[in-house]
Amino acid sequence: VQLVESGGGLVQPGGSLRLSCAVSKSVGGFWQLGWYRRASGKQRELVATIINDGNTHYADSVKGRFTVSRDNAKNAVYLQMNSLKPEDTAVYYCNGNSGSTTYWGQGTQVIVSS
Repeated sequence: VQLVESGGGLVQPGGSLRLSCAVSKSVGGFWQLGWYRRASGKQRELVATIINDGNTHYADSVKGRFTVSRDNAKNAVYLQMNSLKPEDTAVYYCNGNSGSTTYWGQGTQVIVSS
């Protein structure tokens, strides 16, 4: 199973980016999908998750700015990021849990800077 992120890049503070994660198997088989991030010199942290019943969970630092969604037909999960701040700069990783197995993507870099 492969998870491949895309959509990262350089954006100014206040801007928006949409991250995509293409999954090589049906996302219906994942009970949880989501996004984590790791900033330079810091530990990886949860950003947002979506359960297969549609419930979502967000880190306090991104609530109201980020939105996680999944598209079962396209086998994809997305992270819409608005009102980006310099402290959102990190490598963002797609994550999926299927049964008792956890899968990770390779990450996509997001830099928020003027």
